Amino acid sequence: MQVTIKIRYNSPAGIVTQGGTFLLKRRKPEEVAFEWLKQIKSEVYYEGLIEVIVDGDQDITELVREMEKALS
Repeated sequence: MQVTIKIRYNSPAGIVTQGGTFLLKRRKPEEVAFEWLKQIKSEVYYEGLIEVIVDGDQDITELVREMEKALS
């Protein structure tokens, strides 16, 4: 199964939106989004998460934030 994920975050350039389509591979959408967010953080300067949307209408921002906090 595939999901489309859009991540909006703050950077020095302003608000950035990145989107992509991913295979779940027995993972939850928030796990996939969190892994992608970790990749984004390693490639660009990241100041904070604004929102994470799955398939255009499912807001999983708080779930991803909780995962982000657990790693801090």
